[in-house]
Amino acid sequence: VQLQASGGGLVQPGGSLRLSCAASGSIFSIDTMSWYRQDPGKQRELVANVASDGNTYYVDSVKGRFTISRDNAKNTVYLQMNNLKPEDTAVYYCNVAIWTVTRRDDYWGQGTLVTVSS
Repeated sequence: VQLQASGGGLVQPGGSLRLSCAASGSIFSIDTMSWYRQDPGKQRELVANVASDGNTYYVDSVKGRFTISRDNAKNTVYLQMNNLKPEDTAVYYCNVAIWTVTRRDDYWGQGTLVTVSS
């Protein structure tokens, strides 16, 4: 199983970016799909997640600005980020709980850098 994340980049404050993370390989089913972020020297922070039933969670600092969604047919999770702020600058990682035929594991994407700066 592999995760491929994309969509990071440099954006001005107030701008938008959309992150994507696609899972591939021997996947039987997918549970919770999440996005984390990490600043250098800080702990990795859960930004948002979406459960298999569609329930979502957002950290307070992104509520009303970020939207997480999933496309089960494509095994892909998205993070639409609007009204970005400098404090959103971080490396963003996707995390997906995946069942293969025999077991359930958490998988991490490679990280994509988001820089919010004028």
